[in-house]
Amino acid sequence: MRTVDVHLVLDPGATAPRYAMPGDAGADLATTVDVHLEPGRRALVPTGVRVAVPEGCVGLINPRSGLAARTGLSIVNAPGTIDSGYRGELKVLLVNTDPDRPVDLAAGDRIAQLVILPMMTARFIPVEELPETTRGESGYGSTGVS
Repeated sequence: MRTVDVHLVLDPGATAPRYAMPGDAGADLATTVDVHLEPGRRALVPTGVRVAVPEGCVGLINPRSGLAARTGLSIVNAPGTIDSGYRGELKVLLVNTDPDRPVDLAAGDRIAQLVILPMMTARFIPVEELPETTRGESGYGSTGVS
């Protein structure tokens, strides 16, 4: 287990990311403000949290599946990418995908999950051709319907 430095922005409602269950991949992030989202609308929501993602890692901000299933709430740019050099407040770009009902969140509600993963930096090399594979250029839907 690696440690990650966390700084709570001067906001009385800010809470450090926390895992709900042992073995969870994502640590919950909570809003520090009340949010009202009409159908189809989006909002950049503060968490009051700053983190130092370790060098050689990336932080990914993902939607919470239960919240998405119950309310249609998701993240516009899912997953959001937190580079190891970023030190600003984590904010979540929420969107209400429900066509009929607004979504209301209270300060302290869990809105997203932060996953910290090792990452690799690639060196891109131009070549004349790519190696052949069985799949080749087959794209969207090419492996079946289900």
